[in-house]
Amino acid sequence: MTTPAELALTCTDLTPSELAHLQRLLGSWSVLADLSFSDLLLVVPTSPIPGEEAELVVMGQIRPNNRPTLLEEDLVGQTVLRASWSLAAAALDRGEVVRGAVHHPLIGESVPVENVPVRFGDKVIGVMVRVYSRAVATPISMYEKNYFSVFGRLVTMITDGEFPFAEEDVGTEETPRVGDGFVLVDGEGRIEFASPNAINAFHRMGIYSTPEGHTLTELGVEASAVQWALATCHPVVEEVERRPDVIVLVQCIPLLEDHVANGAAILLRDVTDVRRLDRLLLSKDAAIREVHHRVKNNLQTISSLLSLQARRLGSADGKAALQEAERRVRSIALVHEILSRDPSDQVPFDEIISSLVRMAEDSVVSQKKVEITVEGDLGELPADIATPLAVTLAEILQNAVEHAFAGPADGAGAGTDGGDAEGHCERHVGHVTVRLAHGRQGLAVTVCDDGKGLEPDFDIERTSSLGLSIVRDLVVSQLGGSITMGAAEGGGTLVEIRLPPSR
Repeated sequence: MTTPAELALTCTDLTPSELAHLQRLLGSWSVLADLSFSDLLLVVPTSPIPGEEAELVVMGQIRPNNRPTLLEEDLVGQTVLRASWSLAAAALDRGEVVRGAVHHPLIGESVPVENVPVRFGDKVIGVMVRVYSRAVATPISMYEKNYFSVFGRLVTMITDGEFPFAEEDVGTEETPRVGDGFVLVDGEGRIEFASPNAINAFHRMGIYSTPEGHTLTELGVEASAVQWALATCHPVVEEVERRPDVIVLVQCIPLLEDHVANGAAILLRDVTDVRRLDRLLLSKDAAIREVHHRVKNNLQTISSLLSLQARRLGSADGKAALQEAERRVRSIALVHEILSRDPSDQVPFDEIISSLVRMAEDSVVSQKKVEITVEGDLGELPADIATPLAVTLAEILQNAVEHAFAGPADGAGAGTDGGDAEGHCERHVGHVTVRLAHGRQGLAVTVCDDGKGLEPDFDIERTSSLGLSIVRDLVVSQLGGSITMGAAEGGGTLVEIRLPPSR
């Protein structure tokens, strides 16, 4: 869907500050739709094209929450001739509200419209078109009369350039709507009207007296939001905690006349249940983090015990086996360490790969210096993918630094990675490159070294290496992917891992 910023860039001559003003209107005009029981459209003039008729483009559209919509079609992005929307064009040119009626093709009759010029500074930059049914044209109930009255005051503020507020922080999901609870106060903060849902919110706060004629302070409710809004002429959003078990979100919109607040519209929303769920989620997140922290500590303890036992063994084979086990445990502990800091099930894999690289570089035993570089990123991965993948990469990197650059003079045999029989012992730098990619087709991981390469008859499906057998089983069985090992172009070894898209 085309955004207002994209429409402004491609279709209009709006300046960045003018666009920001219109975006603030789009972010806060749900209250206008609900107060007027109407569909609203925001139209702006398109960039003039020599020799062609002037046009208007629909930049925004909103429907009321308290009445059926009259505009079922999404009109955002559509352009119309100014001559076709003559009432909107007149409001744009004259800078004043223009009322009339237009033919509605689906209803088969004309419907009332109100075209409100949107002023920014000394310039009219757009028109808010109100489309409503004749059934709501004449208010009947007291709450309808008050809604229309406040809507009319906000319309005057729009035409004077006083609404939306420049400092208003709009667009939050929790911002109350008119249907949640509506209160109208005068310039002194005394309540003139409260909707039935607002009365329900007062009852939740333990207030059962008639609110009309009283200030919130007299009713025993924290009124700092109202006082601040009336004093500064700026909107205020805050939470009022009447009792430990009742929390109400309050949005106070000052109503201005000649830059002076002569009243305010207050929207109330009972968010007690929402906050209770937030607290439960925080408690759950803390418990999950604690579990991961303890698992990480236990794994580190096991790792230390394995390392201690390896140092006490005299057998080279036994010592090597314990060291490999200790490294695998550490790889799993890395994932739990990250999960202990973030309650999400997603793990930023770049943090893991950097730790795996350090582990591999610290364990280099060949006479060559080995440099490991990482290209690309896998982004955030589910923990059930990150853990086996971390163990897999730890094994492959360890295999590279131990065997790809080792020879007889290094005190290591040809190993799993194979190598030439002569085993040259050169001291130049060996390179291992890890390439990571995450796309629609899934994950792709390649590890390439410029070492001795594989033995001619090497086959990962028939390898006798425990480490590579673990890698193969993790990739194929647990991750549902594929792994190949072969000769790299120009010499060395190339390992390619392909995993399906994250589930």
